[in-house]
Amino acid sequence: MDSAVVNPKVIDIINQAQMATMDPQVVLTSGAGKAYQSVAQSTAIAIQDATDALRNISTIATTATGVVVAQLLAGDEANSPLLSQIQSIMTNATSDYAAIGAAAAKILQEFPSG
Repeated sequence: MDSAVVNPKVIDIINQAQMATMDPQVVLTSGAGKAYQSVAQSTAIAIQDATDALRNISTIATTATGVVVAQLLAGDEANSPLLSQIQSIMTNATSDYAAIGAAAAKILQEFPSG
């Protein structure tokens, strides 16, 4: 038997597999799905970064509040106006976090999924 002869059924299976995976619609759908996954991952990372930023700002604000309260308890009221500024920083950070989350959700929602 000639070793160069390939069973026609094997050739047919290979051709069918190629047609199934290289069909333009399959390639288009697969590419769109990969793009959607990439955008979804990017928006998730943006939200994670915003969460980290909010956590860090919260830690700083809590520490600053503790310092001001300790000074107040010691009878020093000079820095008491800082409490409202600290509260404002936290309010702004929370608003920024909500805006980033909403923007990320909107981007993902409007991106075609395939």
